[in-house]
Amino acid sequence: MRRFFILMLAVAAGVAAAPAPASETWYAERITAGDTPLRVEHFWSKGRQVRMETVIRSQPLITLVKGELYTVIDPVKRRGIAIRRAPGAVRYDREHPDERPFASDAALIIAEGAEKVGTEETPGGSSTHYRLSDRRGRREVWMTNSEPSLPLRVIRYDRTTAGTVRQDFVDWARELDLPDRFFEPDPDITLEQLDYAEYLRRAGDESSYLLPVLMRELLHGRS
Repeated sequence: MRRFFILMLAVAAGVAAAPAPASETWYAERITAGDTPLRVEHFWSKGRQVRMETVIRSQPLITLVKGELYTVIDPVKRRGIAIRRAPGAVRYDREHPDERPFASDAALIIAEGAEKVGTEETPGGSSTHYRLSDRRGRREVWMTNSEPSLPLRVIRYDRTTAGTVRQDFVDWARELDLPDRFFEPDPDITLEQLDYAEYLRRAGDESSYLLPVLMRELLHGRS
């Protein structure tokens, strides 16, 4: 728990006295570990625009979400794919312009009926622990009790695989100066353009050149 306390302190310091609405700009760093390859992720958002930089087993990836396009880039090979997003995903952006487009874990499980396990006091403030168990497994999330409430840790247990994945948010910040071009690919990147139906067709073909989709709800929409 000592590391968890340190995370709480860093998060509290990163968002203290930040009056900007959620529709402005956000940054977060997240570490994913457990029964999955270690993953280090950096998120930035401006309104519903997203930039995500990820390293998985030394492989860097850049994910960009802006308007109707979901773009995944291999920055080493300087190539990628630009997929036209599902209509439902684009419609969700229009209907929720002020909602932060990443790290919505608590809102999702609470909407599905998660129970409040309790409140935990930490050096950076207090957090609330929520849990949801269903046929798929168990999901837990710890949220700060400050305003705005932010996720600190997410744990998922899958009944089918008996695997557990833990995600820790180690930094949060907001009210950043992010130009729109930050959410666009560099001009020297070679991009293959795909419409949504073509992407779905090729996703099942192992011989196709497709990079991982890491924020699936921003491509496919919420089910």
